[in-house]
Amino acid sequence: MELLHGSLIPHFKIRRPISFFCKRIKKQDSLLIVDLFRENFPISYTRCRTLETHWDNTQSIRHLIVPSNDDSKQPELIFNRLQLSDEEHTDMQCSFGRYIAREAILNEEYWMAAWLRAEAHWEAAAYKRHAESFKMKYADQEFKALKKRCSGQDGNLLQCFCLVAVKKEVKNMKRTVLNSIVGTMDLSIRQYLQGETYPGIKKQSCVLASKQPFDAHKYAYISNVVVAKYARRRGIAINMLGLAAHIAASVGMKKLYVHVTADNKPGQELYKKRGFEFVTSDASSNGHLLMRMEL
Repeated sequence: MELLHGSLIPHFKIRRPISFFCKRIKKQDSLLIVDLFRENFPISYTRCRTLETHWDNTQSIRHLIVPSNDDSKQPELIFNRLQLSDEEHTDMQCSFGRYIAREAILNEEYWMAAWLRAEAHWEAAAYKRHAESFKMKYADQEFKALKKRCSGQDGNLLQCFCLVAVKKEVKNMKRTVLNSIVGTMDLSIRQYLQGETYPGIKKQSCVLASKQPFDAHKYAYISNVVVAKYARRRGIAINMLGLAAHIAASVGMKKLYVHVTADNKPGQELYKKRGFEFVTSDASSNGHLLMRMEL
């Protein structure tokens, strides 16, 4: 690990040989998390129970755990499950500071990723009446959608990785999954839809969607980048981006895309530091700019 101008250069622990290029990172500006670029999902719920989660020594949040209407298809979630040990981690990971970025493994890790996204989505409106209930509905639907995406059952999405940043294992200390996860993002491998020349941008094009597209018709895409509020400005987002670029290159992708809102200047600066450049100079109708990184 090398400390350079106040930022951490990640150390990748890989058990299979994959080439990776890691750029030097300049000192980060004040980091907000970056963008949640997602679909809306229908809402339907039945009952709920309460679970208290302690984020650190000073904060605790009460979660409403909302079971699905179809319990037979939903995985059982054990919210006091301990975090994985170093030996149980995935083959591909990025170690930096007190954290590790890797692919989510446990269902509880997927659910916690969904909860972080719900918290970020409702952060500016946390004072509103019933905000906690709405966050739980959002998290429950995002959990189902995330599991669906990662199983490869979502439109032109060919493959999806849910990445999480977790606190490193500490000797003689037991920590639950809910207390260990501090960040998340999705990396998806997609194919262009008919008429698309860039993700979400349709022009006259000979590129057509198919079940088995040519590699030239595939691209990698980042979405749902979130870091827990108490863990921001610690290099978590930028190191998760590095891992995402690494994974995308390892599966043969040449380009990595991300949408960022036009008014999210900290997010735009973060992506620039990771090597992204603007593809579109003007925001589209949904207020997002498209950025691209060559792998």
